[in-house]
Order: sequence, then C-alpha cells, then structure tokens
Amino acid sequence: MDRLIYTAMTGASAAAQRQSVLANNLANASTPGFRAELANFRAVPLRGDGATTRVFAMETTTGYDSRPGALQRTGRDLDMTAQGNAWFAVQGLDGTEAYTRSGAFQISPEGALTTSSGLLVLSDGGSPIDVPAGANLTVGADGTISAQQTGQPAAVLGRIKLATSETPLTRGTDGLFRPGEGDVLPADANARLETGALEGSNVNPVETMVGMIAAARQFEQQMRLLQTTETADKSAAQLLSVQG
Repeated sequence: MDRLIYTAMTGASAAAQRQSVLANNLANASTPGFRAELANFRAVPLRGDGATTRVFAMETTTGYDSRPGALQRTGRDLDMTAQGNAWFAVQGLDGTEAYTRSGAFQISPEGALTTSSGLLVLSDGGSPIDVPAGANLTVGADGTISAQQTGQPAAVLGRIKLATSETPLTRGTDGLFRPGEGDVLPADANARLETGALEGSNVNPVETMVGMIAAARQFEQQMRLLQTTETADKSAAQLLSVQG
C-alpha cells in the first residue's frame, strides 16, 4: 500500500511545483525582458533492496525560454532593447555583475543610470554611469551615452556594457542572469541596442493558462489516488479486525 501512497505523493508534489512555476511565468507576462521558466517531469527510481519497482515523479527546471519577446515601441529615450542575444550588464544587490534583458532605464536621484528596480547599469569598464543633472542624453546603437547641457558641447559619459554568451546563462533567485561559477562576461563590441523600444516578456499567457489547468488536473488526480488508498487501507483494517 505504501508504494501507491508515496508514488502519488511525489506526483502531487511535482504537479504543485509546476503550478508554481507557471504561476510565476503568468505573473510576469507583462514584465519587460522576462524569460519564461521551463519545467519538466522526470522519473526517479527508488534504489534499495525490495524497492526496484518504485519510481517517483519529480519536477525539474530545464532553464528558460531563450526566444526574444515582442518589441514594444515607447518612444522614450531611456527605453532600450538589446538586439540578438546580447544582455545588459547591471550590478546586483549582492554587488556582483549580472545580466538582464530589461532595458527600462532611468536616472536615480543621485544621478546614476539605473534599471526600473533601482539596480546600477554598468559601463563596459564595469563601473556605474553617472549622468550630469539636467543633461539631455543621447544613446548610440553601440550603447555609447552622450550628455549635453545647455550651452555646452556634448560629452561622452561611457558605453553601456552589452555582453553575449555562447552558453545559456543561469537565472538567480533575484531574477537576474549570470554565467556559471561566478564568471563575468566580457563586453561585446559588436553588440547593438535599439532606443525607444522595450523587449516584452516572451510568456504566452494562453499557453501558460492551459498548462496551469493541466497541472491542476494532475494534482487532483494524484490526490484522488491518495483518497482511494486511504479508503482501501480502512477496508483492509476492518477485515483484519473482523477475522481477528
């Protein structure tokens, strides 16, 4: 009887975890630059004497959907889209360099170029980009930022670091992406960006909703198996008590 109980339990747990992943994707369907998280089931045989027939179900994340989201025209100078497989370099809350596809930038009260969540945008030299107060910014296709104040010639402030990676990056718990083992990607001189537009989320809301419905049905099916097992166990106990 315990074989069915634990098999159904792991199936229900995997379905609940998938539901959580899909719910997070759906919640970020309108987040600029968001990459949908992928998840799959895998079978895990139980090792040990007398346990060769037991196979548990587990949910395993397989990374993220690398397809770019739809381009959204905003006309705002500080809204940028990294073209191709390029990433914007930012400074995470832990102080390390990380990467994002969200290019909704702004100027902080301290005069630094930041993301919409307040993270510092890094230059190709790895340092923050400071913007003079009241300056008009111009961003080139290669990420070069120029600032012009009234009555003064334009001055180059630096170049936004655009990095590319041949291997998939790993999403952290903070939603930022990093290469393996804490490495730092070099700046790609050939990477380009587009201003006045944002890359939208690549989450398909309809597909995600269908996946959530399927995961809910799988969870309910596993719970019904547990209820059936409980009923059968009670019936067996009653029969044994009668015979005794």
